[in-house]
Amino acid sequence: MVYFCLMVQLSRSLNLKKSLGQHFLKDEAICQRIVATLTQNPFQRLLEIGPGAGALTKYILHIKDIQFKAVEIDREKVAFLKRQYPVLNDSIIETDFLGMEKPFEGPFTIIGNFPYNISTEILFKVLDWRDDVQSVTGMFQKEVAQRIAAPEGTKVYGVTSVLLQAFFNVEYLFEVSELAFNPPPKVKSAVIRLTPRKDPPALRTEKMFFLLVKTAFNQRRKTMRNAVKSLFTEQVLKDPLFEKRAEQLSVNQFAELTWKMK
Repeated sequence: MVYFCLMVQLSRSLNLKKSLGQHFLKDEAICQRIVATLTQNPFQRLLEIGPGAGALTKYILHIKDIQFKAVEIDREKVAFLKRQYPVLNDSIIETDFLGMEKPFEGPFTIIGNFPYNISTEILFKVLDWRDDVQSVTGMFQKEVAQRIAAPEGTKVYGVTSVLLQAFFNVEYLFEVSELAFNPPPKVKSAVIRLTPRKDPPALRTEKMFFLLVKTAFNQRRKTMRNAVKSLFTEQVLKDPLFEKRAEQLSVNQFAELTWKMK
């Protein structure tokens, strides 16, 4: 009840910036559930992306024996967090996550109620850091979360699905009503968890893999033979696999095709 009252007061006293996709997460049960999910896997270093008014942060601070940092671009929210939680004075990085350097030396875990307008960009930044990222637990717009977790053969399976699933196992954990926020967004949300694959597919090169996947889905209504014909010889294109559309190929099949590219 105390936390709920605090969030109501915050919604009145702090300015929400639409340009940053800000909504206050007010449902304390959801906050606790997200942090509980985070702690299912052990870690020593934790980065929170976009703590905002501290909906998750206040519970994270109860986790013992970890190094904690939070990155927040909004100066007003940074000032509030430092006033409300003085222990954070040396732990908040006031910058744009998309432009920041890696926050720790060695492996670390990530958590966040991610700004929906840049959530995909956040994950591609995480992809660049994947050698050190132990897991990512985050809240996304439901449609984005479904796309990230989608299996082949579904309409929402696409570039994001393939590129992330090549390197991470994706778990679609639970959905969150728009009523859990103040003000309520116009979309539903979902929490997912990413953990590094122990058996990532062998790629000829990462650059070729990215090129193949993006080219294939750029014309997803066409067969692979027509969509990616510039990347393969005519002989290779005779393979029956190229009669399928991009959404019908598994992550491993895309990886295998990189070895046959020009």
